[in-house]
Amino acid sequence: MAVKSMTGFGRGETESDGRIWTVEMRCVNHRYLDLKMKVPKGYSALEEKIRKKVAAMHQRGRVDLFLGVSGDFSDLMEVRVNLDLARGYRDALTTLSQELGVQDGNSAALLASYPDVLIYEQKNEDLDEIWPFLEQALDNALASCDIMRRQEGEILAEDLSGRLNLFSITVDTIDTAIPDLLANREKTLGERLEKLLGNVQLDPARLAQEVAVIADKTDVTEEIVRLRSHIQQFELFLGEGEAIGRKLDFLIQEFLREVNTLASKINDAALAHHTVDLKSELEKMREQVQNIE
Repeated sequence: MAVKSMTGFGRGETESDGRIWTVEMRCVNHRYLDLKMKVPKGYSALEEKIRKKVAAMHQRGRVDLFLGVSGDFSDLMEVRVNLDLARGYRDALTTLSQELGVQDGNSAALLASYPDVLIYEQKNEDLDEIWPFLEQALDNALASCDIMRRQEGEILAEDLSGRLNLFSITVDTIDTAIPDLLANREKTLGERLEKLLGNVQLDPARLAQEVAVIADKTDVTEEIVRLRSHIQQFELFLGEGEAIGRKLDFLIQEFLREVNTLASKINDAALAHHTVDLKSELEKMREQVQNIE
């Protein structure tokens, strides 16, 4: 299964009997699924069906969906006669003829030419009848959007995998440098004590105790083990694909927690740039993860 981005665009169109149904959808990242629909008048009863189909393809993200219909609507047009208004026009013309002594020319055609006597209205479409056509346009839009999301998701996964590899190498570098760090701190401690005590003989047991305290404070074994475990989990999730964004976001937070502890324990200028590199990679990874479903 492929990793999916939450960013995409899709368009679908179907035609029947001169009428065209068009569906366009635009998607961006969002913590949850937030679907906004704009449908023509008379189509609101189909919104629930549309929502279910979108939710089947999108677990997270802001989705703006636009449904349009155009073309020939002649089969839906009907003409009504406003009889009350027509009678009013007739009576007014009869009175006018009698009062002015002119010939009464009332006729249906004449009355129909007056405003609002004939009313043209468009009937509502049979939604059950048009749903298969609209559904096909929706399916096409969802499919094209899904292709775009998968393509971008593949790029995001590749970038994250590369950054995770760099992160892992830096963790190994820090782990390898820890023994030398402890040796240098032991040496520095001995030199400082000799300088402070002068000719006084150092108690080897006391020195060993102080070295043990330093080693305990600098022990980052637990953090290194957790970071490597998180790296394995991250790789596993990338391999699973589909809706992994929240899992990856959680792991990034755990990465940062361990790296901050690691940096505070090491507290060494020579290794500080490595912990800075770890945090820098994590921030870049966090930005990419925000776009993954």
